[in-house]
Amino acid sequence: MSTATTNDIKISVETSYQNGKIPNADGDHMFAYRVTISNQSDHTIKLLRRHWFIIDSVFGKNEIEGEGVIGLQPIIEPGESHQYVSGCALKSDIGKMYGNYLFEKQFDGKLFRVRIPEFKLIAPFRFN
Repeated sequence: MSTATTNDIKISVETSYQNGKIPNADGDHMFAYRVTISNQSDHTIKLLRRHWFIIDSVFGKNEIEGEGVIGLQPIIEPGESHQYVSGCALKSDIGKMYGNYLFEKQFDGKLFRVRIPEFKLIAPFRFN
């Protein structure tokens, strides 16, 4: 698991290899990742945007940027967490992802960024 805390917001990411479980037209190797966003601050926050950097050891670097996560812009109260699962298809069996989220403090509208820690996408057969 990869974990980072920025501005009292803790981001944890767990990954799993999904070949044979999820049809994937965009790549040869499918990975799932579960993100847990824990609000350890004293303020209610809203996740507005995401910005991902995806590195495929064969295909190179790709950027994905957009509103929310999986179609949601969750509001997270102090002491609460939000969790979601998404996926990434790679041409190779090794890669990594990292990025940031843009949040808004609900009490004053101030925007701030939170780092998404780098996490590896490695097919389990690479460990043999």
